[in-house]
Amino acid sequence: MATGFSVPNQEQPLLHTPVPRRSVTGAAWVYPLKGIYFFLSHRYLHPLLRARLLPCFLLSIAVLAILFTFTYLPQVAVLAIFHGRHLAWINGAFLVLGEGAAIVALLFEAFLVDETLVDVFDAVLVDHGLENLVAKRRPVDPYGESNPARRLGKPTQSSVYAPFSFRQIIEFVLLLPLNFLPVVGTPLFLILTGYRAGPLHHWRYFKFLEFSKSERKAFVRQRQRAYTAFGTIALILQLIPVLSMFFLMTTAAGSALWVVRLEKQRRLESADVEPPYVDNV
Repeated sequence: MATGFSVPNQEQPLLHTPVPRRSVTGAAWVYPLKGIYFFLSHRYLHPLLRARLLPCFLLSIAVLAILFTFTYLPQVAVLAIFHGRHLAWINGAFLVLGEGAAIVALLFEAFLVDETLVDVFDAVLVDHGLENLVAKRRPVDPYGESNPARRLGKPTQSSVYAPFSFRQIIEFVLLLPLNFLPVVGTPLFLILTGYRAGPLHHWRYFKFLEFSKSERKAFVRQRQRAYTAFGTIALILQLIPVLSMFFLMTTAAGSALWVVRLEKQRRLESADVEPPYVDNV
């Protein structure tokens, strides 16, 4: 199990202690990949996946089967007009997988797994010694239990990993036609979708820090490229057929690992800041 850390001033808001973007956010794209390794190598997370595995697997198969049966060939026919026959088959597959990912993510997060993603995110933070952060929104057992997931109590406040709104659905649908553009269309679709989706993976972290809307926007704006990179890689993983559910969970673990890095750097810098002079005379 990972070793925790303890540095003074851990309650100081992150915005008031700037984090060097190069050291903390420069490699943000790698955290979804780190999340895969972390999830597989930490057995306390596995029961969270097993509890949802069968229904989500069947749902993914059903959604993709319906889309490929009824929508793939018509979309390939349209794409062939713009891309030529060979690219049309490839980009058509990306288009259908994107549509499937949106539907599956909506159903997963609305009905099946958002609570599970919260548990994955919180358990990774507890595993790295951030109990005080998690305890702001749910009780954490401080004694006796070595399994971080089992130390988590029932949330005392609204617990959402990443909010899913109709605005996101509309934006996703509006971006889908980018796939009709030759060569650059699919990468552009992935990047722009990642631009919007990336910050949502830290929605719960922002709740822990009690950010106002303006503080949240300022924090994201300072790290927008990092969040875009994170969101793009996360989306690519979720486009892999059948494994969307698995990668949703591993991305939540990777998101938490990024928070661990942000918090560790913030607290180290907070410890180096001298307290303000106070004249008691």
